[in-house]
Amino acid sequence: MEDLGGVPLIGLRPAAIRGANLFVKRAMDVILGSLITIIMSPLMALLTLAIKLDSPGPIIFRQKRVGMHGQEFVVYKFRSMREGADEEKVKLLDLNEMNGPLFKMREDPRITRMGRFMRRSSLDELPQLFNVLRGEMSLVGPRPHTSLEVAQYQIWQKQVLEAPPGLTGLAQVSGRSQLSFDEQCLLDIYYIENWSPALDFKILLRTLPKMVSGEGAY
Repeated sequence: MEDLGGVPLIGLRPAAIRGANLFVKRAMDVILGSLITIIMSPLMALLTLAIKLDSPGPIIFRQKRVGMHGQEFVVYKFRSMREGADEEKVKLLDLNEMNGPLFKMREDPRITRMGRFMRRSSLDELPQLFNVLRGEMSLVGPRPHTSLEVAQYQIWQKQVLEAPPGLTGLAQVSGRSQLSFDEQCLLDIYYIENWSPALDFKILLRTLPKMVSGEGAY
């Protein structure tokens, strides 16, 4: 915050994730992403079998999301909803528990039994490790949203598109769905403006306890 003739102003810092910093962040993603993928491979194999036995439909859910600088890419997730869930969403819009452009329901009837477990522990996001290795995402960054959701962003909220989208992020370890959309964006913008390798490591270390506790996840 700054003061100009008695008028309070919010000063915005330039994004720290650019140039050499972006190269360092990408190198971290490749090295750590490869290690995490190898470690998580047995768990992902078990989840694949469990999803197949739990409900009919594909194992992997694919959806277009908006990444850095507005570039679209296909994000991968373990399917946590029954087939045709996207078509059913319009009937549930009045029950949305999230403000802003996002849709969230604690008791979403479209979620499968296995899907409820995976969402609480965030295990449905594990296939996005392949998005990280492909360079479409980073291990840490703002969560990517669909083009329809991004179209509803306020101008200041579009600053979250100045960094690669992340598998986890500052908002995810600070409350997730317990936060308003504005609060999530403010945390993501703070992350973008103050990025450092140490901050990424700190967020990654905070992610595992949040996955175990399921805090703010639904």
